[in-house]
Amino acid sequence: MITIISVHLNNSQICLEIKKTIFMYKLFYFIVALVMLTSCGKKEKSSEDFSTGTSSEEAATTATDPSTYDPNRGIGKFTTVDLGDKLDVAMAAEGEKIQSVKCSACHKLTDEKLVGPGWKGVTSRVKPEWIMNFITNPDPMIDKDPKLQALLEICLVRMPNQSLTDDDARKVLEFMRKNDGVK
Repeated sequence: MITIISVHLNNSQICLEIKKTIFMYKLFYFIVALVMLTSCGKKEKSSEDFSTGTSSEEAATTATDPSTYDPNRGIGKFTTVDLGDKLDVAMAAEGEKIQSVKCSACHKLTDEKLVGPGWKGVTSRVKPEWIMNFITNPDPMIDKDPKLQALLEICLVRMPNQSLTDDDARKVLEFMRKNDGVK
């Protein structure tokens, strides 16, 4: 059994309904535009660096004092990283998962540049301490390291701090080693 419901509206009522609908759409787009414009306003930059676990005064001293920068290890808490002779396969597999979520949008596993430089050969070019410090503390390293400043001129985009834990950064490093052929 089919029931047909018939609604009788005259032309002025239909016109009024159309005007209400158009008004609602315009209001919706106005609100969306207003939200977008206000979200793009000037933001104050925090002077604290939470990525290193050090005080902001200590971080400022480290970032501005040229005598404290070590190009072999960079800026950060990692002074030595024990890799072992063989690849930790389980750790590398976890690092690959992290890489696919946090890194693959900007870095290829070859030596080809995407947004950032390719990863091929990185573990033979720089020390593991440097990699760990850069992964966990990119901003001060970019500000200080001449190699990173040169890469920034080529890539034009600063590496964002991905807020990786030390353990996650170590897993990514192990995946980098796997990518470079360590068995």
